[in-house]
Amino acid sequence: MELQAIHQYMNQHYNLDDMDYGEMAAKIKLIAIDEMRHAEMFAERIKELGGEPTSELAGKVQKGQAVETIFTHDTNLEDTTIEAYNEFILVCRENGDSTSMKIFEAIVDEEQIHLNYFDNVNGHIEKLGTAYLARIAGTPSTTGLQTQGFVARESGGEG
Repeated sequence: MELQAIHQYMNQHYNLDDMDYGEMAAKIKLIAIDEMRHAEMFAERIKELGGEPTSELAGKVQKGQAVETIFTHDTNLEDTTIEAYNEFILVCRENGDSTSMKIFEAIVDEEQIHLNYFDNVNGHIEKLGTAYLARIAGTPSTTGLQTQGFVARESGGEG
């Protein structure tokens, strides 16, 4: 699920940047970086447990989305992920794997921050439409090389 999110969000980042919605593009890029960190955390834990991490995407990347549909799509993606991870937390608890459970709990907290951002932007687009989008158009997308993602940036973390 994390790998699909990375691909989806980077595709949206490029498209939003190309459509001149720089502020949105930059934030989605940072969220993709969070998802990369999540994928790495899962991969490390899978290796610790003797498994082999997958490189398969959980679903198809939606390309060429209109800006008006991106944030509804992403809200649903995050909501589905949170629901699945909460189920995985229960499985970990039932099997006495507190380490994996803590990883899922930490990631669910960050996925909720992503969901809140996507849902808020979607609400602005639904209520304000082109007026909101016009305010964002032409904003810079420069994020440079980042060592932190959206969650760290929004909470004031150092990069």
